[in-house]
Amino acid sequence: MVYSIAWNYLRNQALAEEVAQEAFLELHRRMAQIESEAHAVHFLRRVAVHRAIDEGRRTRLQSRMGLEGVPEPAERPRAGDPMLEAALGRLVAGLPGRARMIVILRYQEDLEPTEIALILGIPVGTVKSSLHRALSVLRKRMARKWKGVLQ
Repeated sequence: MVYSIAWNYLRNQALAEEVAQEAFLELHRRMAQIESEAHAVHFLRRVAVHRAIDEGRRTRLQSRMGLEGVPEPAERPRAGDPMLEAALGRLVAGLPGRARMIVILRYQEDLEPTEIALILGIPVGTVKSSLHRALSVLRKRMARKWKGVLQ
């Protein structure tokens, strides 16, 4: 879960591994404060989200290497269109930081808006409106992309 959040946000294996390592180190440091397994999961998600966003801000202005040769992280096999998934992944990667994280937490991690609000420390209404705007942007970009392909 921690690596998945970081990788889906950063799209860089090394950075995602660093973020995951930092999240687990932080959990280890605060183990005495953790009350339950659910609290640990929430804590790890929160740390992973914030560290991934911070790392994304740090690396945004740096040049990036292409990810064409990097394999996807191991996960359960899915049936679907790999070209569509790749195109959608690029579109999501083009969203602004917080909106991208909200989309990832909602659809990749399958969290409810109330859970996302707790993790990000923002109101539920902000999560819902950000998600609505992000999906609208993705629909428009996808329509433009497919319009060019179909013509």
